[in-house]
Formats: sequence, C-alpha cells, structure tokens
Amino acid sequence: MLGRLVLGVALILAASLPTVVVDAQTPGPQSLPMPPAIPAPQDVAYPGTIKLDVNATDLDRRIINMRETIPVRGPGRMTLLYPEWLPGNHAPRGQIEKLAGLVVKAGGQRIAWTRDVVDVYAFHVDVPAGVSALELEFQFLSAVESAQGRVVITQDMMNLQWNSLVLYPAGYFARQIPVEVSMTLPEGWKFGTALETASSNGAQTTFKTTSLETLVDSPLFAGQHFVKVDLTPNNPGPGNVSLNIVADRATLLPVKAEQLAVHREMVNQALKLYGSRHYERYNFLLALTDQMGGIGLEHLQSSENGTAPGYFSEWDKNADGRDLLPHEYTHSWNGKFRRPADLWTPNFNVPMRDSLLWVYEGQTQYWGVVLAARSGLITKQQALDSIAIQAATYDVRVGRAWKPLQDTTNDPITASRRPLPWRSWQRSEDYYSEGQLVWLDVDTLIRELSGGRKSLDDFAKAFFGINDGSTVSVTYTFDDVVSTLNDVQRYDWAAFLRARLNDTDKPAPLDGVTRGGYKLVYTDTPTDFYKSVETNRKNTDLTYSLGMTVARDGKLSAVQWDGLAYKKGLTIGAQLVAVNGLAFDADRLKEAVKDAQKMPQPIEMIVRNGDRFSTISFDYRGGLRYPRLVREGKTAARLDDILAAR
Repeated sequence: MLGRLVLGVALILAASLPTVVVDAQTPGPQSLPMPPAIPAPQDVAYPGTIKLDVNATDLDRRIINMRETIPVRGPGRMTLLYPEWLPGNHAPRGQIEKLAGLVVKAGGQRIAWTRDVVDVYAFHVDVPAGVSALELEFQFLSAVESAQGRVVITQDMMNLQWNSLVLYPAGYFARQIPVEVSMTLPEGWKFGTALETASSNGAQTTFKTTSLETLVDSPLFAGQHFVKVDLTPNNPGPGNVSLNIVADRATLLPVKAEQLAVHREMVNQALKLYGSRHYERYNFLLALTDQMGGIGLEHLQSSENGTAPGYFSEWDKNADGRDLLPHEYTHSWNGKFRRPADLWTPNFNVPMRDSLLWVYEGQTQYWGVVLAARSGLITKQQALDSIAIQAATYDVRVGRAWKPLQDTTNDPITASRRPLPWRSWQRSEDYYSEGQLVWLDVDTLIRELSGGRKSLDDFAKAFFGINDGSTVSVTYTFDDVVSTLNDVQRYDWAAFLRARLNDTDKPAPLDGVTRGGYKLVYTDTPTDFYKSVETNRKNTDLTYSLGMTVARDGKLSAVQWDGLAYKKGLTIGAQLVAVNGLAFDADRLKEAVKDAQKMPQPIEMIVRNGDRFSTISFDYRGGLRYPRLVREGKTAARLDDILAAR
C-alpha cells in the first residue's frame, strides 16, 4: 500500500512539472578556439643584444623607470614576455600588476601592443617593415606599503630584481638572449651584485653583457649605508666570497672580529663538505632592515637576504636566524647547480614542477643548520634546540594524517605563501623542515649501516661536488638521488624515501633524532633558543599545552587543529582580553597555566572574537610544555658527530 502511495505522488509531481524537450538541432554553447600558442622557447642564439637602461633614483615615489631596446629580425608579429615563473619562488609570482606605462616605438614612431587574452604575461607587437629594433619605455611601480606586496625601495636602500624590470622575446632559451644593463642609482649609493661591472660614471653603472638567465639570477642590493667584507681574504681571484651588507643606518654595519671569523669558517666548512664550487665569485647580499621587506632567495653566485637589523649589533639575540646564510650558500650547490629536472625551465614563462623540493629545500635546510653549527655561527646546543623545535612541530602536525609530505611540494603554487587559518591541518611547505628531519634520518642510517665509515657528507660531495668550477646547471631525478645514496651505502633507499614522502597517518620522521643518540621530551622550561624564537617572533607559543600561539597584543596567531583551544572554538584573530580576572599579559598567561597544575579551578579567559565577548574555561592540568632533546645513552651520539666541525 505504501509503495502505491509513493508511486502515485511521484506521478502527480511528474505531471505538474514542465516538459523539457532536447532539440538536437540547437546544441548549447560551444567554446571558441584558443588563440595561437605563444612561441615555444628554442635553444638557439637570439639575433642581437638587448639593452636595458634602469633608472632607480625616484626614492620618494619608489618608481623604477626602464628604457629597453630589443633588436628584431624583420617585420611580423613578435611576442614579448614578462617573467612569471621565478627561480627560487617555485611558483608563478611575477608581479605583472606592477608593470605600467608600457610604450613601444619603432624608428621613433609609436606602435600598438596587445596583451594576450590567455597569457596575461605576454604582449604582442606587429613589427613594421624596415625596423631593426623596438624601443620600450615602462615603469615598475614598487610597493609603497606592505599591503601592496614586498617593499623593495626605502629612502636608505633598495633591492633590484631584474625579472621585475625586463621584457624579453618569446621563442628563445633565456641563456641564449644577451642583455647589457645600465643602471642609475641615487648619488652616493653603493651596491653589491654578482654582475661584473663594465664601466661606471658617477651614479651610472654599465654591466658586462650577460645572458638573460644569468641576469635574472644576479639581483642587486644598494644603499647609502653599505659595506663589503671579504670572507676569503687569501683568495682574491676566482672563488672569492664576500659579504655585502646594506643597512637602515650606519650604526648597524660594524662586524666584530669574532663574527667575521665564524662567517669565514662557514665558507670553509661548506667547501670542505662539497669539495667544489660553482661560481666565479660569490656575493652574499644581506640587508639589515625593518623598513625593506624581508627576503630569502637563492642564486648560483649570490644570496639575496633580509634579516633583523641587529644581526651583528645584537648578536646574542638572533641565534635563531644564523642558519640563514649557510642555507642560502648551500643553494649554490643544491638547487642552482644541481637542480631537479622537472623544476628546470628554458625561460621564465614555462611552468615549473616542484616534485623534488624535499631535496632542493629539505636537504638545504638540513645543511643550513649543520653548517651553522660546524662553523660556530651557532653552538652545538643551539643546533640541538633548533632540531628539537622542528621535531616537536611534526610530532603534533596533525595534517600529516591526510596530506603526504610529497603533496606539500605543491604548496608554493596552491597557497602562494598566503596566510593560512589552520596551518597545522592544511600544512604549508613542510618539505623544508620535515624534509630536514628526513635527511637527518638518512644521515644517521648511513652512519649506522656503515659502522660510522660513511655519512650524508659523502653523498653531498658525490652529488653536488661534481664538475668543480662549472657554472652550468646539472639536473637530477628521484632515481639519480637514490643511485648516489646507494653508491654511498647500499640500502633500499627508494622504498625508504617513498614511504616518508607518500605515507599518511604515520608517526613523525623522528628516527634520525633517536638514531642520533637523542630523544624528544617536553619540559616546563623553554630552552634559551626557544625563548629567542618567541622574542623575535613577538609571541607566546603554547602549542604543546593549550594548543595556541598568542601574539604580543593578545591575538591568537596560530591554533592547533583539534587541540584544546580548537575544541573551545578559538581561531586565529581571536583576542585574549583577560586571564583569571586580570588583563591579558603573556607572563600572566604562562603563570596561569603553571598554577592550574595545583589549583582546583580551571583557567578562565575572556576572549573577544569580532564584536562578541565570551568567557572560556580551560580545564587543563598539564602545565607548560616546551620541546628539547636529551641524550639517550644507549645509542651512539651520532648527532654530536654530525654537528662537529670538519
């Protein structure tokens, strides 16, 4: 009876609905054909040298003006490209929105350009007959505040990235396009770059002609407070390494003898590790600033870094940032000389594939800390404390339950380093620091299997140390990594690595810590290194207790997915107003967590979220919890050996 009733209702409803008639003679919309493809890059020489004139003297408006001359073969359609896929960014981050005022002329007469309707980084120009060169004028409108992007010009310094200042012809490998650059800086400014100077005349400098590939890989730092420090004083010729420092003010520039010594030793330790070099001269470019936007970008023959203004003047406060330069220096070998085959591209508008960033960045992250310790930039204890923080991070990184480490190599493209509401669940470029732990695992396993005769040092020399003196990149694949590991120590490295890259919902990769002779523990007192990290980040990190991190103003800057704060409904941006009846203060918050261990009442907080206020009780008795590594006596102290100077 019920079935008949349901059927009857269905028939009534069907009768009441309009009849849809499909007319085979009138199909729905169809897509238009795509426009002609942009000419693919060919490995042939470009006919002529591009001349690029850059005027970077407009400090007040932070506008960079360009004039560019591009030789052409003859009449016909020509496509000009603005760099989109930027080396070291691992993503399409070319700032096309900041290119403005583009005017194209031929023989002094203005001619029209059209932007490609699919690829907005491509501009088409119909070259008239009898024209031998195009003359371009345009501006790069750099950010005047951080909301518009990274600030690259202040009244005291600037960071010129040539990829933001050039258009180039489609159809050629970047290494086949010669470019001659002339640059005008504010009067009295000095600069550092890996480019070689051809001539200088007051504020104007002309650089030797180089390829577009090398140009983009050779950024420039300039400023009125600038000093160049030689890190290899006994080697002034090929292979020389220097530290080029630009600062917000002159008082930040002095480098003490002991600080200089550890930076020189860092170079020495790296050369011992890799047994080769792949640069003519290497220039560390270091900005000490809180005015210009921060940066950490690698290049074959230079670094490009911004760090705390007090890097030298407040040396003891910045230990947590002193693995920066060894990290970037390592990239000269790992990432720039040896480069993943699917990441290497012939020009700056061919998409990159990031599948091997756990080698490119993960192993570099590993060597950054190791070389910092071996050189004395940080102490062994500081290195151990740094590793403890990373181990603890992935000990509770709940996103590992669903998202494999391999998939985080897509994060530069999918997330573009935008702020994330739930990083512990979404994950974000974990190939850096979880990759670091994987390579510690590899290193200690090689040492264990070989009885201490071999280590990841041997891999570094065999893999990155080839072709000493060459600046020509050599690409690699997953199989190349596995093959070299097997040359060092036989093992099923393919299965080992794939498990750590692709498995989910497994324990964090902490075997390298335990096999290194240590174990991760949590205590109620932070290490000095942990306190330094909190101070420099201006927060109170209670990830391992209440499951949240609190900024200096009381706003939550991170909430651990499925942690205690999460279960109370808290999220990033909520603001702690009061703790146990008193106005919020970081020390009061920590005291409340400690006192709750012996008090019967829970921790009470008044929280503001938007326009709403609420009182939240935390019935938590676990006290403060901070990570550290402690020596496990049953296992050889392999980690101590790894961090010891060579």
